[in-house]
Amino acid sequence: MKTQIALLRGINVGGHRKVPMVELRELLTKTGFSDVKTYIQSGNVIFKVAETNAQKIENSIQKSIANHFGFEVSVMVRTRQQLQKIFDDCPFSEDKKSNSYFAILSHVPQEDLVEVAYEKVYEHEEYKIVNDCLYFYSDKGYGNAKFSLNYFEKKLNVDATARNYKTMLKLLSLSAEN
Repeated sequence: MKTQIALLRGINVGGHRKVPMVELRELLTKTGFSDVKTYIQSGNVIFKVAETNAQKIENSIQKSIANHFGFEVSVMVRTRQQLQKIFDDCPFSEDKKSNSYFAILSHVPQEDLVEVAYEKVYEHEEYKIVNDCLYFYSDKGYGNAKFSLNYFEKKLNVDATARNYKTMLKLLSLSAEN
């Protein structure tokens, strides 16, 4: 059994697509995952599973959620080592890194699409796309930024879900314990 981390996009936001974490843990346990843990309400799940193919795990979680809750959810699955690499590869200084967001991408985008996405620039905002992560920093904070994850999903032809620095640290800590 290998520890995996699933990142669900767009659940429990503004009262939409409600997924109670207790119910999600029970559902995934019934689906065949073990030692299922969740962190906060935004869709962070740590678990063990025999399957090692991330796409198959993502599909299994998506299908279970759709069947149980009645709506589709974008899911990205990474191992602890993959998440650690994403965290370690942050191109920003330590000061900026601690206030950064890590947008995990469903796959590495094509280079020509990355070049087009880089055309959009806002004052006081920085982003870097490295492999399957878009690193974002704004000195105004995420909530006040003009940055749009939807823009990058469309331009890069990917699904994405963002986590802040503290959530990334917590997920790495919880997955080390699993």
